[in-house]
Amino acid sequence: MIGAATPIPCAGDERAMSVEAALGVAIDDEYKARATYREVLAVHGNVRPFSNVVEAEERHIDILEAVFAQRGLPVPPDPWPARVQAPSTVVEACEAAVVAERENVRLYDRLLSAVRGENDVETVFRRLQSASRDRHLPAFERCAGRARPGGAGVAPRGVAPPRNGG
Repeated sequence: MIGAATPIPCAGDERAMSVEAALGVAIDDEYKARATYREVLAVHGNVRPFSNVVEAEERHIDILEAVFAQRGLPVPPDPWPARVQAPSTVVEACEAAVVAERENVRLYDRLLSAVRGENDVETVFRRLQSASRDRHLPAFERCAGRARPGGAGVAPRGVAPPRNGG
């Protein structure tokens, strides 16, 4: 299920959150995104932007795992693969991914408050937030927009969608 929120601290609780807890929330959200986008690919085939974004989620997890290692912290296990379902259509998956990526940007706003002064973690969180806001979200918005009247539809990876009007 895309868009199901990862439990996060309530507004105002961020400063009480440890850096380790903030990292745990971040990697859990990245795990959820990867599992969800993998499930979309398993159900609907190799469709963009999911095929591209799932690779980015892998890199995000690798980056977070490196921060855990640098700090001597255990990396939490990934609980998401058996807990997600793909929406019934690619269009619905894109629309849900828009919601999920917007939530991810807001999540990093809150997590950044919790790690203020921890420059290495702040840098990583800003980078991951930027990827969601500046790359993933626009890709999913384009995908969702293609399904609206006048849109071109969703094409498998490597296949251009048909042009409007011919």
